[in-house]
Amino acid sequence: MLTTLALLTAMSTHSDHMDWWREAKFGMFVHWGLYAVPAGEWQGRKIGGIGEWIYNSAQAKMSDYEGLQAQFNPTKFNAKEFVSAAKGAGMKYIVITSKHHDGFALFDSAETEWDVMGTPFKRDILLELSQECTRQGIKMCFYHSIMDWHHKDYSQRRPWDPRPELGEPDMDRYVAFMKAQLRELLSGKYGKIGILWFDGEWEPAWTHERGVDLYNFVKSLDPDVIVNNRVDKGRGGMAGMSLDGFKGDYGTPEQEIPATGLPGVDWESCMTMNDTWGFKKDDHNWKSTEQLLFNLVDCVSKGGNFLLNVGPTAEGLIPQPSLDRLKEMGGYVRVNAEAIYGAGPSPFARLPYRVTTKPGKLFVHVFKAEPDMTIQLPGLQNRMLRAYALNDRNKPLKPYVFRPNVPVEGSPELFWSVAHDTPAVIAKGLKPNKTLTTICIEIEGEPVVVTPPISLDQNGVLTLNAMDAKVHGSEARLEGGGTNANIGYWTNKDDYVTWEFELPAKGSYDVLLEYASVQAAHLAKIEVEVSGGSRIGYELPATGGWGTYKSVRLGAFGFSAGGKHTLTVRPVEMKNGFVMNLRRVVLRPTSP
Repeated sequence: MLTTLALLTAMSTHSDHMDWWREAKFGMFVHWGLYAVPAGEWQGRKIGGIGEWIYNSAQAKMSDYEGLQAQFNPTKFNAKEFVSAAKGAGMKYIVITSKHHDGFALFDSAETEWDVMGTPFKRDILLELSQECTRQGIKMCFYHSIMDWHHKDYSQRRPWDPRPELGEPDMDRYVAFMKAQLRELLSGKYGKIGILWFDGEWEPAWTHERGVDLYNFVKSLDPDVIVNNRVDKGRGGMAGMSLDGFKGDYGTPEQEIPATGLPGVDWESCMTMNDTWGFKKDDHNWKSTEQLLFNLVDCVSKGGNFLLNVGPTAEGLIPQPSLDRLKEMGGYVRVNAEAIYGAGPSPFARLPYRVTTKPGKLFVHVFKAEPDMTIQLPGLQNRMLRAYALNDRNKPLKPYVFRPNVPVEGSPELFWSVAHDTPAVIAKGLKPNKTLTTICIEIEGEPVVVTPPISLDQNGVLTLNAMDAKVHGSEARLEGGGTNANIGYWTNKDDYVTWEFELPAKGSYDVLLEYASVQAAHLAKIEVEVSGGSRIGYELPATGGWGTYKSVRLGAFGFSAGGKHTLTVRPVEMKNGFVMNLRRVVLRPTSP
């Protein structure tokens, strides 16, 4: 995940044509095509990988793959049910594959017979969906692949299927064909299209110059259509953001959410509900509704959109596990719509909750809320006026400001031992939702937060989480979010991380490191240093996997005075090219 803003495109952050998209926040991705017929099996073999890549993953012959066209007959498809499922979930737009990498078109194209009209179904799926989207008030958008395994002129044929009988490919002719299809899609036949979502740009056949030309061509057909950054060559891998100088209206992180958000940059995280985009009958690894709701709120709290995928079957049905999750998500979104649509990002740098904003309001999204809990808002400078849960607006909750070593009103046994005043809401009598409860806190003015220094908790322990680290260097970067975030991709020995923190007085602390590594990374050595020059060296044993975290004691540091300090973790030896995934460093008071 890219964390250096110098590597990010500013995108078109003030363009009016993006306003509806920024308001929408939540969309449905639909990957549907001929690959739904084999559904993960090819000629009696189960094929690994994602379903829509089966031609490539199975190293099939296109002459065999073309036989799927005669088998595609989704007679149970109902455009109203598709669109209603999206609307019921609270989604505001649908992005469906007009053409995936196999080149097959889900619409009636005059440019080819490799389309839905050449199947037994013989119905223009995109036309039916676009008409239903208009009726239900959903934005219609199209995913269109730049890569095309089927077209004779796409210049990178697969090595196992060279098809010399088609002659030499010609990319100029292919681009002309692609533009002709895009002209069909933007002709008005399918209504006003919200987004053209390009993909498949990474192969050498596609160039930056072609990306610029295609972007300009699409904008000449409709200046208002939003075009993602995969039209061009600048995307930084799955992290999805673009190098400066490349075309695209917004970034496209895939299967991940930027750990700290991308201030001032438009972005949308696309994600599957299970492990595949196109339907694969043996993929039952479904994410929970709780996880999907977290992902939605996580995106909005960081200034982005969430594009959640469904992969319909060859019969034309959205799988029931997908429908169940969409319905459950919709129940939350309807009650808490104010905290999602058009909401701004969190003003807090460190918080165990996700926060979204509207003028004069903070929305705190709490997972597994308790009936009597305290919601802390460290660093908030605004006066809190009132607070309530969005699912129980008539039940007032109590704003409160904790002060160091001052007992909480009504609870003389509870003291708040922090170094600074801490605004909070005491949610006594809260009626929590099953999964996610959203608290609205009305404040005076626009939210102002001054991030307090990291300090000891009420047990005297200092926790330096990856989310709070400053990463220095070219390769190491923050992955994930919240308390599960880690510093990963640590492959450059010159990269290091630092934390600044505050201690109330002198003291001695054990140093604990929570990290993960594989056997290949074994023998990496690190050094932990604190301001003043004290150092601890440590050779990292393997933990059993990049996701297998262990906490180890490195030694102890003594601090001769309180105040502000810095802790640094840096590698000193990297025999096998890796360091570790670092989740946190903990300073725990030594026993007397």
